Amino acid sequence: MVRYTASGGLVGSRVEPIAATRGRVAELSAAAHAARISIILLVGVSSAFLAAYAMTRGSANLGMSAIWQLLFRPHELSFTQRFILVQVRLPRVLMSLLTGASLAAAGVVMQGVLQNPLASPFTLGVSSGASFGAAVGIVLGASVFGFTPATQGPALIATNAFAFGCLSLIIVYAIGQTHPGSTAVLLLAGVAVSSLFGAGVSALRYVSNNEALRDLALWLMGGFWAVSWQHVLLLFGVALFSWTILAKLTPDLNTLLAGDDVAATSGVKVRTVRLICLLLATLTASASVAFSGVIGFVGLVAPHITRSVIGQDNRYLFPASLALGGFLLLGADTIARTILAPVEIPVGVVMSLVGGPFFIWILVQNGKRVWN
Repeated sequence: MVRYTASGGLVGSRVEPIAATRGRVAELSAAAHAARISIILLVGVSSAFLAAYAMTRGSANLGMSAIWQLLFRPHELSFTQRFILVQVRLPRVLMSLLTGASLAAAGVVMQGVLQNPLASPFTLGVSSGASFGAAVGIVLGASVFGFTPATQGPALIATNAFAFGCLSLIIVYAIGQTHPGSTAVLLLAGVAVSSLFGAGVSALRYVSNNEALRDLALWLMGGFWAVSWQHVLLLFGVALFSWTILAKLTPDLNTLLAGDDVAATSGVKVRTVRLICLLLATLTASASVAFSGVIGFVGLVAPHITRSVIGQDNRYLFPASLALGGFLLLGADTIARTILAPVEIPVGVVMSLVGGPFFIWILVQNGKRVWN
């Protein structure tokens, strides 16, 4: 029989276990928080070391001491060494990190919003749509749209990529709504849209002149050959804008995991949150494609690896996916530059060799209804 004190409370022998349990839960929660933050920091620090290593490797190898000299004693480096580090390799390293993080951010948001473990810019056709838009800018230029010369160049390519990336997502999403919850329909729609825009890119290659054809061919293979500081700053601006808003929406993404009805009753504007998230994911993925070409599977691989370690909580999953995406793509680009140096392999080829088998594995797991 339950006994009460004179004040109406439970006898201490009944209260103490409950208080102790709450304390243990709080300790476990604090420990889990610390562990997740530690993992994110570990990946970030690893990326910094990898970036330093990548800057010293290439057709002209430099020692790690060159990084120290660049930071603290730049006068000890020759003009050629400073030029290689600051104007050639540093923009490329930063672009690799930004592109990988952007594609991973797009992937983790798309997977969360659509509740589909196979969603990513590559599998949903967003990358293909963005590549077609960028190809239009590369081959036909601003004269097609009547833009002023000030809008030509990287800004035009990025704008076209975003517009056609959005169009691709709208088509795939509309087709997917004919069979809600069907992974197969969504994937097949992505394949169909990718084929459609792929045909458009092929047509542009056919009508382009020699110079445009060369630029387009190099760009389509996916890589960072022609990266400049202008590209880095443009992508950084787009990424910072998108990531800031998406980070603030991570609690709403967590609520969406429980279903639209539960999210709505919790005060989440489901349609608005879903629309904003998809638009920002498309924006950051399209900007990445515009400057680096089509690089597949980063937005698929990074979120899955991170989810298996961090869990489903988007407050941690989102920044961890960004960190791992940047690390993976920087590693792939470093391998592409150095494994057959001075010959360079397109980084898109390296990522496809890694991501293709991983995608097959996810398909098998998804067939078993696994979401972990």
